[in-house]
Amino acid sequence: MANDETKQSGIQRMPLPADRRSAPPPSKLLSGLHSRGALPHLKRAGGSYFVTFRLAGTLPQEVLMNLKRERAVIIDHAAAENRPLTWQEQQELFNWYAEKVDKYLDAGHGDCWLRREHVASLVASSLHFFAGERYTLGAWVIMANHVHVVVHPEGSWTLSKILKSWKNYTALEATKLLQRAGQAFWQNESYDHWCRNDEDRGRCIYYPTMNPVAAGLCKRAED
Repeated sequence: MANDETKQSGIQRMPLPADRRSAPPPSKLLSGLHSRGALPHLKRAGGSYFVTFRLAGTLPQEVLMNLKRERAVIIDHAAAENRPLTWQEQQELFNWYAEKVDKYLDAGHGDCWLRREHVASLVASSLHFFAGERYTLGAWVIMANHVHVVVHPEGSWTLSKILKSWKNYTALEATKLLQRAGQAFWQNESYDHWCRNDEDRGRCIYYPTMNPVAAGLCKRAED
């Protein structure tokens, strides 16, 4: 029904052409900054990511609270300005994670189900199952209580969908193997770092490659 202005002028308002209409904002799962709880997640369409997911209960609550306070300044500063994290801030968060969280995980706290060969093999098989189809694997390592992966999503697959697929399947099958039905296997929150360029991606590939050496599990990455 025409409004009063249209009735008085006799002018019909035509809809805007498609190229002048406001495009919907891109999903933050593809591009932008979002959070599902403890950690921020910066996504870029067509990007590669360094990802860590860990077993449930590997970081006690008091440790998590201390780590949250340490990184709060970086997160709050970006949130106050309603902007994505800068490159320097991303690097500070990556260094914070590597120096604090991963060091704690490498000490082997909590359940270390991934030390069991049949459980680790299950996770490794899951990582490779859709490689070359849904994603490209750059590097990966399975530690006693956590997993590092450098991954590049392909096609319409987002990092969030890939992680959900890995974690849901392996959690279901691992709890069967361990006879722990109904108990949490993975921690809900994962850590991810967008690889800004080839140099950054190279550093991210180097990290999981050398993680067993840094944790004292072997003398050389080749071992």
